[in-house]
Amino acid sequence: MKREATIDRRTHETTIHLELSLETPSNDNSDAGAPGAVASPGICTGIGFFDHMLASFAKHAYMSLVVEAKGDLHVDGHHTVEDTGIALGQALRHALGDKAGIRRFGHAYVPLDEALSLAVVDVSGRPFLVFEADFDGECTGGLETQLVEEFFRAVTVNAGITVHLQCLYGSNDHHRIESMFKAFARALREAVEPDPAAAGGVPSTKGVL
Repeated sequence: MKREATIDRRTHETTIHLELSLETPSNDNSDAGAPGAVASPGICTGIGFFDHMLASFAKHAYMSLVVEAKGDLHVDGHHTVEDTGIALGQALRHALGDKAGIRRFGHAYVPLDEALSLAVVDVSGRPFLVFEADFDGECTGGLETQLVEEFFRAVTVNAGITVHLQCLYGSNDHHRIESMFKAFARALREAVEPDPAAAGGVPSTKGVL
């Protein structure tokens, strides 16, 4: 069964079309099926650095992601970033279905030059975000740094997952943020992977997630 979802979200502030597949695309020409063999995602939000982060997330989560977002950027990037996070979270929740047979937990440390970030993920059905990061600048590549936390909160709440995300250290905001996106991607990939030991069951004593 394919684990994928399409979300269309329209408000007075944004129009978001998002397609997500948790599996490696079979139409990728670069050694399809191999780790990291992910087609280049079609991502356009109007915020260049945010596009870069979403593409990096898709690549390192080994997922296929398409995002077409139009928002009120004449105001600022808040609505576009938050609503994209909402749509991504909803897509994750739908694509995971009843979560049977997954590992459920994942974690990753990811460095980017001088920066190091840690992500720990529990596909728990309970939304909770712990976010720890300090940024020096107000904006990086058109993305307001304070919106990084807003994006991850929107994903977490709408996916129904628990995420602990920390930038442990770093001096360059680009590196700090990118290492956080990559750490989240790698941890999430581990959490949604099939677990042979689970034998198709839901990984919870409750029987549901």
